[in-house]
Amino acid sequence: MTAVETLILALYFFVLLILAVYGWHRYYLVYIYMKHKHEQPVPKGEFDDLPVVTIQLPLYNEMYVVDRLIDAVCQIDYPREKLEIQVLDDSTDETRQITELAVRRHALQGVDIKYLHRADRTGYKAGALDEGLKVCRGEYVAIFDADFIPKPDFLMRSVHYFTDPKVALVQARWGHINEDYSLLTKIQAVLLDAHFVLEHGSRNRGGCFFNFNGTAGIWRKDAIADGGGWQHDTLTEDLDLSYRTQLRGWQFVFVQDHVAPAELPVEMNAFKSQQHRWAKGSIQTFMKLMPRILQSDQPFHVKAEAFFHLSANFNYPLMVVLSVLMGPSMVIRYNMGWYEMMLIDIPLFFAATASVANFYMVCQRELYPQSWTERLKYLPILMSIGIGLAVNNTKAVFEALFHKPSEFVRTPKYAVEANGDEWSQKKYRQSVAVQPMIELALGLYFTGTLFYALANGIYGTVPFLMLFQVGFLYTGMLSLLQQYGGDSGVEVVQGKEA
Repeated sequence: MTAVETLILALYFFVLLILAVYGWHRYYLVYIYMKHKHEQPVPKGEFDDLPVVTIQLPLYNEMYVVDRLIDAVCQIDYPREKLEIQVLDDSTDETRQITELAVRRHALQGVDIKYLHRADRTGYKAGALDEGLKVCRGEYVAIFDADFIPKPDFLMRSVHYFTDPKVALVQARWGHINEDYSLLTKIQAVLLDAHFVLEHGSRNRGGCFFNFNGTAGIWRKDAIADGGGWQHDTLTEDLDLSYRTQLRGWQFVFVQDHVAPAELPVEMNAFKSQQHRWAKGSIQTFMKLMPRILQSDQPFHVKAEAFFHLSANFNYPLMVVLSVLMGPSMVIRYNMGWYEMMLIDIPLFFAATASVANFYMVCQRELYPQSWTERLKYLPILMSIGIGLAVNNTKAVFEALFHKPSEFVRTPKYAVEANGDEWSQKKYRQSVAVQPMIELALGLYFTGTLFYALANGIYGTVPFLMLFQVGFLYTGMLSLLQQYGGDSGVEVVQGKEA
């Protein structure tokens, strides 16, 4: 075996081993969740006199959903004299006029609703929230993004947890109003369900840190200030503030059966944009806060879980490296003898991938005990899409590592709720040119590798190769088809891959 072949195999196994470690961590999260499964959080008491709550609605060019959002928030069941609604509108298009009319309409009905517009988007969402805090009258602050439709009982199901003076945040689980719209929305629903149920559930009940998700949660205003306030040096201001606040000793509560419905992105490029922002922001937060976390007096298991949580997106560059090395390493290993490949490669691959399948399977069983087996058919494509995002999220990781500045690019919403709803002729569609071509190239590369495996009888690798092949082809093709499938007159946001 040559020196180059040795180097390829060494790097290949090193990457695979790290991915397997993160895979085993998923098993740990499932274990913690099952161990504390029946420890549902309950309020310590109830307020005799309900506190004043401010609801903040940060907006930026949301013309299709702003009416729906404001109507839903104004129907929340809470004493009117104790409820303030702030519409924090940074919009630069028709959204401004639509929003102002909606605010006036509800104000005439006696709702304490205020319209605040910023011409300068300094700090983006974090800046808007911070400006609203300066003039809000609530002791507690609930936040909803434009794609949410909160239920009338949202506040009454959340606010009593604050009878515990240590509680800083109550986070609800996201629901999905358009889960059945397409395969892409179904996969997103499964991904988000697992994030909330198993990640939030295990971390919260296991005594570790978890994060506010930027929406569908309610904060204690004093805790925001004590944690250092909203800061905009990362793209995930919610994750950043969450860790800073918990490091100050505040406690968070995740209520699994408290669901706030929301609209899922129906466009692959919008989904990638969202994932890019989350991935880049989490690595920015990792670099900003991990030294502080390690130097804190938190228990070891809290620090370890914070490390796995904040560093998880480093898996994507490793996935790209693994993708490139998989073909040549398979050829090298095959020439050495297929028996050793089956004995070493397959078990490591299994450790890295089976944990993913188990992770999402357990979540679906917890949420849908009567129908979870029917939903298992989505697991292979879910794993493929997770692989297919590797190029998109690797770009995000390197932008964070090299401190490349980028604006907060919000995820477009089109008011898509039912299967017949149309979105392709609407504004805000995003344009990405180079990235889908890289994904398609990797998909074709894995197609060739798959043919090599079949031709040489290396059948044990076929399922894994197909996950990579389908993942890259699906994400690349869908990006291009949706980008160029609409009317040429549709407004496209140029150059926004983040």
